[in-house]
Amino acid sequence: MLRTVTARRILIATGVGDELPGIPGVRQRWGKDLLHCPYCHGWEVRDQPLGVLGGPPGSVQHALLVRQWSDDVVFFARTDDLTLAEHRQLASRGIVVVSGEVARLVVENDQLTGVELTDGRVVARTAVFVRPGNNLHDDGLLAGLGCELNEAGFPLVDGTGLTSVPGVWAAGNVADPRAQVITSAGAGSAAAIAINADLVREDVEQAVADLADRPFPAAVDAQVSDLVLGHRRHGF
Repeated sequence: MLRTVTARRILIATGVGDELPGIPGVRQRWGKDLLHCPYCHGWEVRDQPLGVLGGPPGSVQHALLVRQWSDDVVFFARTDDLTLAEHRQLASRGIVVVSGEVARLVVENDQLTGVELTDGRVVARTAVFVRPGNNLHDDGLLAGLGCELNEAGFPLVDGTGLTSVPGVWAAGNVADPRAQVITSAGAGSAAAIAINADLVREDVEQAVADLADRPFPAAVDAQVSDLVLGHRRHGF
């Protein structure tokens, strides 16, 4: 059932959804030993045999970040056609490149033990990282409102989260897919303050306009005169 909601300002903070590769075992191990953020999860799997799934844009850079937590990192190239420069970067950090498509994650006793390739090879790993894609959770709301979007489909916002459409703000991952929880919370606070200030400005402008349309009340004139005289008597 459709219903209409009327508001003077809108703050969109619906976040994003993670787009995971369609590899058997990935979704089941998501958040356990199939991880995404080296900063959020790296400490917990430090010094372990780690893997990084290629495919999504920026996967090589992701592997280089993961390398900070372990000297045993394998990059599963999958469909990636690595450049010579990327091969050199990975080699310089001791990251082993394994070619071939990944068939599945191998799990034993509810623990990741390896990555199996379609040719039957199994590379022992205890945790694997992937850089997921992001899908907006706004159901086309931002575009429908006319907000200007960047090439990745995210809204262009100023420092307070204001979009290109007056009265529409966006905060958190719906505006910045890289923002972590604390960053998103800060963005929401900044947007809320900006919205409140904008509403006060509008209310004052309307009040001033309403006041200009009617005579200044005599009672108010008297109150102002008494206030001024009172200040003078007390030396203010």
